[in-house]
Amino acid sequence: MTQTKFNEFIDIVKRLRKECPWDKEQTNDSIKANTIEEAYEVVDAIDHKNYEELKKELGDLLLHVVFHTVIVEEQNKFDINDVIDAIQTKLIRRHPHVFGEKKVNGSEEVKKNWEEMKLHEGRENLLDGIPESLPALQRAHRLQEKASKVGFDWEKKEDVWGKVIEEIQEMHKSEKTGTKEELEKEFGDVFFALVNYARYLGINPENALRKTNRKFIKRFSFVENKIKESGRNISQSNLTEMDKFWEESKKLPGFN
Repeated sequence: MTQTKFNEFIDIVKRLRKECPWDKEQTNDSIKANTIEEAYEVVDAIDHKNYEELKKELGDLLLHVVFHTVIVEEQNKFDINDVIDAIQTKLIRRHPHVFGEKKVNGSEEVKKNWEEMKLHEGRENLLDGIPESLPALQRAHRLQEKASKVGFDWEKKEDVWGKVIEEIQEMHKSEKTGTKEELEKEFGDVFFALVNYARYLGINPENALRKTNRKFIKRFSFVENKIKESGRNISQSNLTEMDKFWEESKKLPGFN
């Protein structure tokens, strides 16, 4: 995007802000949920490798970046140039191996240096800056990832799996003897341990669960459609019939 093109885009957003009744009413707070939704639509387009859709969704996300900035600019807090200056400065500062003389040996050292620089930039604690609004699986993954950068980690994958088994056993014990609140905590510990094992396998648990959700939707929709072919809806079926169609779906291309 040329500078002229970008400026034209900003001018369009500013005009909407002045002349459109809906845009006039918005605040950073009122559109923040939409911003999150747009980010997830970008992720969805990436998951489906739909590049035409990705182009559109990235545009929607860019709109939100500019819209948030225009709203704040009206309050004389900062403008888009300040936003760009801030990210440019941060990128240069946190990549001394590119823009400076520092030498690194691989991406792991880059990530370790990145976390160390964050602490020197005023973060009081290593885990500061991981948004509470992140999906729980993704946040657990980031928490564990950050802690591992300073050596707080298991030495062997087998020990991590052992922790998963231990947490499952504790959950089962709590199911028999504990309160619902205690069981919820133990269930959370199981998830946390599984997320950690996923990290050791090089798997992002959020991505993995999204794929499983999509697979479930495909297979269940197949079951539902097969039942509709007989002139009934799914509530008029039974588990035996549904399970039969479910097993059929597993043999179809793209359903695994």
